[in-house]
Amino acid sequence: MATKAGPQPTLAYTPIDDIPKIHERLTSGFRSGKLKSIEYRKNQLLQLAYLVKENSKRFEDAFAVDLGRHTLETRVSEFNGTLSEIIEAYKSVDKWTKPEKAPFDLQWFPLGPKIYKSPKGVVLIIGPFNYPLVCTIAIMAGAIAAGCACVIKMSEQTPSISNLVTELFPKYMDQDLFQIYNGGIPETSKILELQWDHIVFTGSTTVGKVVAAAAAKHLTPVTLELGGQNPVFLDPSYDLDVAARRLLWGRFMNVGQVCLAPNHIFVPASAQDKLVDALSRAYETFYPEGPANSESISRVVTTGAFDRLKGLLEKTQGTVVKGGLAEANREGRFIPPTIVKDVKEGDALLSGEIFGPILPIVPVKDLQEGIDYTNARSHPLALYIFTDDAKLKKYVIENTQSGAVDVNDVAVHMAIPGLPFGGVGTSGYGAHTGKFSFDTFTHHRSSIDSPAWVDKIFSFRFPPYTEKKLKQSLLIAPKIPAPRPGPGIGPVKPRRTGLLAGGRSLVVALGIVIFALGLRRALGYDGWFPPALFALASRFGFFGRS
Repeated sequence: MATKAGPQPTLAYTPIDDIPKIHERLTSGFRSGKLKSIEYRKNQLLQLAYLVKENSKRFEDAFAVDLGRHTLETRVSEFNGTLSEIIEAYKSVDKWTKPEKAPFDLQWFPLGPKIYKSPKGVVLIIGPFNYPLVCTIAIMAGAIAAGCACVIKMSEQTPSISNLVTELFPKYMDQDLFQIYNGGIPETSKILELQWDHIVFTGSTTVGKVVAAAAAKHLTPVTLELGGQNPVFLDPSYDLDVAARRLLWGRFMNVGQVCLAPNHIFVPASAQDKLVDALSRAYETFYPEGPANSESISRVVTTGAFDRLKGLLEKTQGTVVKGGLAEANREGRFIPPTIVKDVKEGDALLSGEIFGPILPIVPVKDLQEGIDYTNARSHPLALYIFTDDAKLKKYVIENTQSGAVDVNDVAVHMAIPGLPFGGVGTSGYGAHTGKFSFDTFTHHRSSIDSPAWVDKIFSFRFPPYTEKKLKQSLLIAPKIPAPRPGPGIGPVKPRRTGLLAGGRSLVVALGIVIFALGLRRALGYDGWFPPALFALASRFGFFGRS
């Protein structure tokens, strides 16, 4: 059982003069070719996994000091999430790194088109305070699988955790390839002056713009995982007790310091009181001894965060129905989970992402009003719908934009293998988790290997250009499907083209292939079949495209 947040230690910042040296060391390490070996990548992935597993008790204690987080939350959200990402990368790296053949195309398959999976190079991951393992080390698993060297910048706001990771890294990870640096604005500004091959940043939209602008100077690709005001659309006919339980968990997990947390609830005004009753019942179940005595509530990260949230509660015109400031404690960085009803447009609680343990209820005429409100603002990182009505689900999904959309639950999608985690618009761009992390750090490198005899088929590409070559080139021209759309244009009988045009073209083309194979055998021809027959097959639509 973790203890509550205590005094935080000092974090030793990386000397600014050392930052370029770290970059140079990792660049040399990457160029050494160590990570070309898939076995060495797997070795480092296992080392990363054991770094977390063998020091889990020390991490639990560090999370308790910095965030007052209960051991259960630390294990489920940090350890399980991070280890799952590492283990998936370890088990999948052989498959992920294999060259990938392009989709079959009779016109081009003799060139052997394929995609090589090349590491981008030396990458930078800048992590947040709220999930300092799952948003750094878990992402790094994808970088290792891709074959990249990596620098992680830990958050200065969680010094116990950052100190521990900094201490452990040299004991487990190859320092020529993987390093930690710590610091504040000056150190981060210095590291952003350097050229990286990819940057992943998790944090606020404001800082995300700074990172993107710095990266743009070097044309460095960036993945931004930001935030936003994640709305909830609640159908009052849905089971309100189920909704209340899931909403309180999602809002108050890690004391609301979660980028995927529901930010506010839209509910028809006629059902607001019923929702408040359901939330109150769930609240009493979650904290039977009262919030101040509960071991299940984390702490906000700094006194500055406390002051910001306190200011929001002092300014709101809504009515506090649970929690509030009566038991708030600045020194202990404690704000009790708080529910506020009758929050109207323009209220302080709707001025931005709350990022704390406050859940506003916004009564509306109907859910369309909430949809219109949401669409008039920046796209959120996630959007939540609670309803059993299939038409309403479909309507909300098709008439809103967000990084993700969960129906009848909150934030769970990030834990599910195979689903990307990422935003849209001001909530971020790019994605990670699982194979998406590998792809983030991978350059998909197109390749062909063109045999000499192909020139007999495509000789028309070489000068001098003639009328005959022009006609030959038309044989492989793409064919636009009919009928042509547009007003005033009458119906046109569709013209069947291409491999699946059916009927005569397909039968004749297949006949040519069979004939060619027989001729090849009779003549002892070494190629796949006589090249000149490619042109003949194309006349019957075998190369046609739509």
